[in-house]
Amino acid sequence: MAPDIPSGWTFCASSFNWTPEIIAARRTAQDTVTGIADAVVKVIELEPGLVWRSFPTPNDGEVEGLRASLAARGGSVSIVGASLDDFSSPTERRPLQERLDFLVPQLHAAHRVGAHGVRLPIGQAGGELLALLQPILHRLDLVLYEEIQGQQAPGSPAVEPALELIAGLDDDHVRVLVDISMLMPALPVSYLGKLRRAGLPRDFMARLEDDWRDPATMDAVTALLRSGHVPPPIHTLFMNLLIRFGRSDAADLQGILPLVGAFHLKFWDLDDDGGRVSRPLQELGGLLAANGFTGTLTSEWGGHEWLQDDPTDMTRRHLALAREALVEHVETPIAARPITG
Repeated sequence: MAPDIPSGWTFCASSFNWTPEIIAARRTAQDTVTGIADAVVKVIELEPGLVWRSFPTPNDGEVEGLRASLAARGGSVSIVGASLDDFSSPTERRPLQERLDFLVPQLHAAHRVGAHGVRLPIGQAGGELLALLQPILHRLDLVLYEEIQGQQAPGSPAVEPALELIAGLDDDHVRVLVDISMLMPALPVSYLGKLRRAGLPRDFMARLEDDWRDPATMDAVTALLRSGHVPPPIHTLFMNLLIRFGRSDAADLQGILPLVGAFHLKFWDLDDDGGRVSRPLQELGGLLAANGFTGTLTSEWGGHEWLQDDPTDMTRRHLALAREALVEHVETPIAARPITG
């Protein structure tokens, strides 16, 4: 008998998956988000900059409208993606109080929409701001998740001090969110096709296709970028190799799991050639079950940057694949919680 979904896991979908549809504005952003609850899954991670015109100081009417619309469909918000505007000019950092004042209205909006948490990039808040945020987070009963993703890794110089700070706080209202874009055994098939059609050198493409995890591959990526031979139309897409696509293993997360309360199940396409989509999920599922993880697991599609596929279909299929893969290496059945959507 296949193991059940562990009782503390909650599956969600990110409104980020519907970015092209929201930008196209064939219907309102609120209708698009509530449509997720109708067609895909009931719990939604919200990207408020896409949904609320009044962001980053969300209007109460917009916030309450979305909450009521979702509630009418049995839906709710899990985490709200926050924004922290650190600089008033390219070289001038905002004072601490201005940074706090920029963020606090977003915390109140997240509380008002019924979310249990907000999200920032790992280390962006820093120690001084975190100290000011903690009493607000406690009062609103919100968790601040600091996100680690892509080329970042627990031991990297830019990440390790932030993880140590979070561990030192020992506060359940400040946790870590891991985006599994960190855990890529191979590059997405659709992405490789896009680069190949752009005319990148064959030997370079062969390295990307066969040796993504080899440290020498990153040297080749940097060398090609510096050579000036990356075609301008794909320059932004090419930068994913340096930022958004990671090369870590699930086992690298073992030491930080006590700090982790949420995951982004990042996917780019659903071509599972060689297990490039399912294998990281299988490895992660066994690790999470063995360590008693509880929290949210959110489908987040990054491939709409180069694919024109339907986000509802893509997300629905990805969640089905993710549920199956995550429990594949859960050794003993665990009492399931109802999963809606």
